[in-house]
Amino acid sequence: MTWLERLNHPQAQPLLGSLGDTYASLLDGLGPVGPFELAVLGGQRMPTPGLAFLVGYQAALRVLWPSAPPSLGALCATEQRSVRPADMRMRLDLDALRLTGSKDFVTAGLEADWLLVAARVEAPGESPCLRLAVVYPGEPGVSLEPLPTLPLMPEVGHARLHLEQALCERLAGDGWDNYVKPFRSLEDLYVLSALVAWLYGVGRVSQWPQGLQLRLISVLGGCAEASRQCADAPSTHLLLGGLFAQFGALRGELDAALLTAPGACAELWQRDRGILELAGAARAKRLAKAWAAAGLS
Repeated sequence: MTWLERLNHPQAQPLLGSLGDTYASLLDGLGPVGPFELAVLGGQRMPTPGLAFLVGYQAALRVLWPSAPPSLGALCATEQRSVRPADMRMRLDLDALRLTGSKDFVTAGLEADWLLVAARVEAPGESPCLRLAVVYPGEPGVSLEPLPTLPLMPEVGHARLHLEQALCERLAGDGWDNYVKPFRSLEDLYVLSALVAWLYGVGRVSQWPQGLQLRLISVLGGCAEASRQCADAPSTHLLLGGLFAQFGALRGELDAALLTAPGACAELWQRDRGILELAGAARAKRLAKAWAAAGLS
């Protein structure tokens, strides 16, 4: 059964005692799925857009690290509100495989079972060079500090990570080119997929006009195609830009349709819709570069 067929046989996922329990229950209900199916089918089942975001985020992590454990994880890159290698102070000792430093903003950090940490490894005087390593909460030298609850998706907490000579596992490849840089587009794609699927689920229950439901399906179809492309290719940025523009054009129609939705769906969407705008500036820069690379004026 394809993802579109399964999308029309939805099941609700209740919020359990913790995010980890909720996510584990979701995986049990979905069975074996790839990242795109996880984002779409899982996003639709979640009770809030914030939890749909979390599922999309987890799906993006599975593309980044295909052998990731099935439990909740997080990518830890941000320092001083930046993911630029030159702004990072986290260091990895390649010989001892020890990490030391802090990361400012870890999504669902207190619930995560594993953490992907970007750290610098270059010698003094050399240009910044990143590697990615895995650490596990609860291990010596690993501590997480809860951050204040945000108005946006408050059910998904955030934390600050502190590492002091924490033992880690190093992942193959360059930390920037193979992980941090492509993840920005992967997160955009899979979060968009999860949130559109959540809205489609609301629309089916609310019996929205067929035309609107079909337009949401068309966005998901475009996301499915984008998921088959190289995350860092200019063509992917163009396709992703088109998908966001296509979805953005539905805003007025969605706002009106949500007034007919059951429960607090409209209020939840108004609360969490800004999720898609958080990385808008960076996404616009990537689109502009892709536009120029394609020779478009």
